[in-house]
Amino acid sequence: MLIAFSVAPLGAGESVTDAVADAVRIVRESGLPNRTDSMFTTIEGEWDECMDVVRRATEAVGRHGHRVSLVLKADIRPGHTGEITGKVERVEARLAAQ
Repeated sequence: MLIAFSVAPLGAGESVTDAVADAVRIVRESGLPNRTDSMFTTIEGEWDECMDVVRRATEAVGRHGHRVSLVLKADIRPGHTGEITGKVERVEARLAAQ
C-alpha cells in the first residue's frame, strides 16, 4: 500500500519546520520506501508497518503543540510493490511518448 500523509501541530506558532522534521526523521528511519515533498510524505509497505509509522510520526508532531492535524490518503493494492516510483514512471513515459 501507499500512504500519503501530512501531519502538523496546531497552536504551535507560524513555523512547523521542527515538528515536520521530527515526523520525517521517523519516516526515514523506518526503512520503508518514502518520498517527501512540500505538501505530503508518502510511504510504501504493508498495512501494519505503514500505520505504525504514521502513528509514531503523529505522536512526534504532537509533542510540538496541544493538537495535531493529520491528513491521510491510502492506495491499497495487494500484491503490488514499487508503486511509489512506478506510478510516476508510467506517467512520465506516457508524456514522453506523446
